[in-house]
Amino acid sequence: MTLNEYMELPYRMEVVPDKEEGGYAVTFPELPGCITCGATLESALSNAEDAKKEWLLAALEEGQEIPAP
Repeated sequence: MTLNEYMELPYRMEVVPDKEEGGYAVTFPELPGCITCGATLESALSNAEDAKKEWLLAALEEGQEIPAP
């Protein structure tokens, strides 16, 4: 599969308010280590798409197995 095909898959995104520092933390449970944050919900969601793309790109380049959603 290509990067774009992986980006279209419905990976579960978890968004959690950061009560200590403010903002939001975002993880993709099926993509181990794929985590980001943002000061606002909008920035956290935008950063999440970038983080998912970079995680998938690195996995493809390194020949790692990418879990299905």
